[in-house]
Amino acid sequence: MMPSNRRFIALLGVVMGALALAGCASKTDTYVERPVETIYNNAMDQLLAGKYKDAAKSFDEVEQQHPYSVWATKAQIMNAYALYENRDYDASIVSADRFIQLHPGHRDVAYAYYLKALDYYIQITDVERDQKVTQQAYDALAEVARRFPDTSYARDAKFKMDLCRDHLAGKEMQIGRWYEGQRQYLAAINRFQTVVNDYQTTTHIPEALERLVECYYALGLNEEAKRTAAVLGYNYPNSKWYEATYALVTTGSETPKEERGWFARVVDPFGLF
Repeated sequence: MMPSNRRFIALLGVVMGALALAGCASKTDTYVERPVETIYNNAMDQLLAGKYKDAAKSFDEVEQQHPYSVWATKAQIMNAYALYENRDYDASIVSADRFIQLHPGHRDVAYAYYLKALDYYIQITDVERDQKVTQQAYDALAEVARRFPDTSYARDAKFKMDLCRDHLAGKEMQIGRWYEGQRQYLAAINRFQTVVNDYQTTTHIPEALERLVECYYALGLNEEAKRTAAVLGYNYPNSKWYEATYALVTTGSETPKEERGWFARVVDPFGLF
């Protein structure tokens, strides 16, 4: 083959390659507008099929192609829900916040607040880890309960708020136990007292009171320990933590009521517990 022919074939290959790339780019960049009902119904089909990521994209497409339609408003809240189902919680929060900002008076705004709270709530981790998201969940749930008190969202929010409080109290207890184990009794007392003062309806109160008694005795604050033990015994007489407290302030073992000594006379003179 002559050199000139080889150069011609090489040039032809370059040209054909460029045309092929241009063809691909034109296909990728082609914008095809579709009826809003078609896009929205397709998104709902994807959602029902469990294709949450695809559904979120399709709901987003509704707004992109038909931003001023009624369907666009519906698609915004459904986009947040699809992202939630796809476990993309941070993106769902952003989407719900956007709906709230754009449509503060919409009939679905209560659900947007509730969905945002769920995005935080479902990310709550065990008490061994940082509880920032638990506090965020609690705050978001409290906002639902405050803004929409007569809705089913508020009723469920209040229930979940109790669980958040119990979790936050559990974190305080976990830190307090660690301080107590390190014999840093003042720091431990601060944590246990926070539980007693701020989380009074949680399941951690009896243990918090018992551990306060331990810390007070360790510091030689016997009167404070007795008063705390009295509170524990009066409010939780059948608790295992009261039994532990009684054992602590007597001989170190459980004693029948009729055989109680100085502790019963000082703390429980009327035999209340």
